Amino acid sequence: MTKIDTAYEPLTVETLANRLISIDAISGILGTDRSKWVAKEVGDGNLNLVFIVNGEHGSVIVKQALPYVRLVGDSWPLPLKRAFFEHNALIRQAERDPGTVPEIFHFDETQAIIVMEFFTPHVILRHSLMAGTKHDGLADVLGKFCARTLFRGSDLSMKPADRKADVALFIDSVELCDITETLVFSDPYFDAERNHHTPQLDELVTSLRADIDLKVEAQHLKSKFCNNAETMLHGDFHTGSIMVTETETKVIDPEFALYGPMGFDIGMLLGNFWMAYFAQPGHASVEGERSEYQDWILQVVDEIWSVFSVEFSNLWRTERTGILYEKSLFEDQGHLSASEKALDQYLQNIWRDTLGFAGVEMIRRTLSLAHIAENDTIENEELRADCEARGLKLGRQLMVNRSRMASMAVVNELAKKIAEEAN
Repeated sequence: MTKIDTAYEPLTVETLANRLISIDAISGILGTDRSKWVAKEVGDGNLNLVFIVNGEHGSVIVKQALPYVRLVGDSWPLPLKRAFFEHNALIRQAERDPGTVPEIFHFDETQAIIVMEFFTPHVILRHSLMAGTKHDGLADVLGKFCARTLFRGSDLSMKPADRKADVALFIDSVELCDITETLVFSDPYFDAERNHHTPQLDELVTSLRADIDLKVEAQHLKSKFCNNAETMLHGDFHTGSIMVTETETKVIDPEFALYGPMGFDIGMLLGNFWMAYFAQPGHASVEGERSEYQDWILQVVDEIWSVFSVEFSNLWRTERTGILYEKSLFEDQGHLSASEKALDQYLQNIWRDTLGFAGVEMIRRTLSLAHIAENDTIENEELRADCEARGLKLGRQLMVNRSRMASMAVVNELAKKIAEEAN
């Protein structure tokens, strides 16, 4: 780790080359002639500055945290240390599922800068879903990424001392946890200051905020998020944190990393796919044009969970070296069936949490501060509200009735039914 300066200063397109040229790891990729560096600011997220920098010999991504929430402005201050947590999360994800996250070339804690591998010609998956593009191997990569990072970051796999040290490290990400705890689990369920929604949803929103069963489940799930440090999470795992080509899938942006319940990451991910499913009519040129693509999205959802379950089960059988469900209690005594029973129960718990957190994500992305582009880019407000209302209805069902949904087929059939019924 190198420190460029003692005083934090946000980068600009004009100052970037002068400030980073002296770092060998960067100039070795871009070249030592800074006049040939071309920087472009491409950050379209809620928090950070992001630049693509092209040089004589290659390209890098330069990401710098800002001391406030970019989406809101300096009225909402935010500590720069989130770059520290993202750096540490990327290191761990690279170890636990090699090849899925960008390689880090340089980290400066004082300047909150991470310089990392530039994925090209990749695009953000969220944009690809709006364009109606399919991707080979998408579900396989995402399912395995979830299984490997969640399993290998838990007491099922890690040495107890290492895991406890990790929990202590990430627990200091107080402010980003507060964003999740507030914007995701609480704000959508009352008229919070930063909320906004499509006006045509007013009646449905009033109904949801009066829904006691829904609000109780939201708080049960918030309790799980706050109090169940099962594993290291990406923490903000949605289709905007995934980059794709036709055949390759990469994962980015784990700055919200924390220790939490296993179902959170995969639940957020699947919730975003279901929202994209409901949003497709808003991106069709003619009615019914995207129906086959909607079927593909549900197939991806089904495959992600299937791949996750298979890979998690494989890791349970081959890498269960932590302090939980020790083999000395099961396989070493010839109790293989008992180990398989424990695995099945463990996966069932993750399944129920996954559905609940997916529902939470679908509701917060419609009613809270940060929405999804799939819906926000639908110009016709009536059509947008129709797509969003269907997502809200499925989200509510997932949260309140998750214990009665036994399989992904049941959930996807419910999604189809909601998509077909009149609003």
